[in-house]
Amino acid sequence: MQAQGIIFTYDDYLTLPNDGKRYEIIDGDLHMSPSPIPEHQLILWQLTNIFTPFIHENKWGKLLLAPTDVVFSMTDVAQPDLMLISRTRDHIITKKNSIAAPDFIVAILSEGTEKTDRTTKKTLYEKYGVTEYWIVNPFDRSIEVVVLEEVRYVQGIRFTTTDLVRSALLTGLSFPTDIVFEFE
Repeated sequence: MQAQGIIFTYDDYLTLPNDGKRYEIIDGDLHMSPSPIPEHQLILWQLTNIFTPFIHENKWGKLLLAPTDVVFSMTDVAQPDLMLISRTRDHIITKKNSIAAPDFIVAILSEGTEKTDRTTKKTLYEKYGVTEYWIVNPFDRSIEVVVLEEVRYVQGIRFTTTDLVRSALLTGLSFPTDIVFEFE
């Protein structure tokens, strides 16, 4: 859902109800999506279990999960499903939010969010310099990885369940795609 004709700011965002819905502001437009479904959360849990040991062992930085606000600007506020902020940039984390682009963001597609995650948010993250962006697709059990080169995302690499996922930013991180979608 999107409110048309009104420019929303972070100040407006702070007055929104705490009603279990996810609100974001992109280019001054208010976007709302319902709480994630259980499968979405299970995938997020799997990714957290994959990233956490890597982050700690490599002293890489901080792992944050939704709902954590990223305030890119007064008219651009997002809540990525998962984000990583490098140790050298952890000063952007405040008591309430992140005040600049994370280094790495993961979006897990849900019914109704695919277009926003693949276009609107991808453009937002590119604009503010998110180095690496993953789009996890539970519908076809794939992970698309796009990497920022200078000021543009390059063509993404799509990993399917038989592939080993690799990150350009997190050197040494690799894992079988299918474990992200296994919950038993």
